[in-house]
Amino acid sequence: MTQPDDIDETPLGPQRPARRTSKLAIIGAGAVGSTMAYAALMRGAARTVALYDINKAKVEAEALDLGHGIQFMPMAEVVGSDDIAVCADADVVMFTAGAKQKPGQTRLDLAEATISLVRKVLPAVTEVAPNATYVMVTNPVDVVTYASLKITGLPPHQLFGSGTVLDSSRLRYLIARHTGVAVQNVHAYIAGEHGDSELPLWSSASIGAVPLMEWEGSHGSAPLTATVREQIAREVVESAYRIIEGKGATNYAIALAGSRIIEAVIKDEQRILPVSSLLEDYYGISDVCLSVPSIVGSDGVGDRLAVPMSVDELSGMRASADAVRNVARSFGY
Repeated sequence: MTQPDDIDETPLGPQRPARRTSKLAIIGAGAVGSTMAYAALMRGAARTVALYDINKAKVEAEALDLGHGIQFMPMAEVVGSDDIAVCADADVVMFTAGAKQKPGQTRLDLAEATISLVRKVLPAVTEVAPNATYVMVTNPVDVVTYASLKITGLPPHQLFGSGTVLDSSRLRYLIARHTGVAVQNVHAYIAGEHGDSELPLWSSASIGAVPLMEWEGSHGSAPLTATVREQIAREVVESAYRIIEGKGATNYAIALAGSRIIEAVIKDEQRILPVSSLLEDYYGISDVCLSVPSIVGSDGVGDRLAVPMSVDELSGMRASADAVRNVARSFGY
């Protein structure tokens, strides 16, 4: 006779696998942070989106407004608080809080105020979310990323900056507009500082399978001459200033760029993105955070790709490194 202790209590039927959860925490509920939350929710990038801001009324209102639209998005939960505990156990932390850039002000001008804010807030976030991948979005992103690594002691793969992901998107948009091809078929990167010393990597760029430097034009579009390339590069740098002058902040495109980074981490896509990370002997460049095409996945930023560069591009990268490094040194980093 079967004894009670021998009864198999395993439920019949297929077992439901444990639901994988994902949590995104966004530091700062201003124009960039709230739009970043919106973009991430619309793309279904994370199951939980947590907003943190010192302005309690603002952050709670943003979360409530976003929550009211969940019916029309992939299912998710939105929370907002002025308590840093809202970020607990996040998979990804996007740091968007910082001094607001004014018309005519360079990104490097923002360094002192933004680094001070990072010093106050970031250590508390790493205490509640020690295993998160940290993405710095606030400007000047390269200097802030370098300072944040020093402040937190996090390994370089775990904390990096959004870098020139948006700048590269601007570059591809302008090339596509000039050539008349779909932007998805343009492959080109902006490298170096996310700022005035950034540079397009023309020698490794392509349209479809055609090297960009060999593009002869199609459908009546003109070739990408040196003059045209110079105009495009200048517009990439100046476009942010023009947007800030016109409406006070850039938020839509950077939010979409940020959500792409979030997906690459949470979904472990191993996607190549020009994020800003600590370089060590990258073409002889070390001890500075700059953007180069890098593999991004669940472990954060991985290999930095040694893309082919011309002599002028290498010179530009070194000049960009010097500019960022000098600013970081001026603040003791």
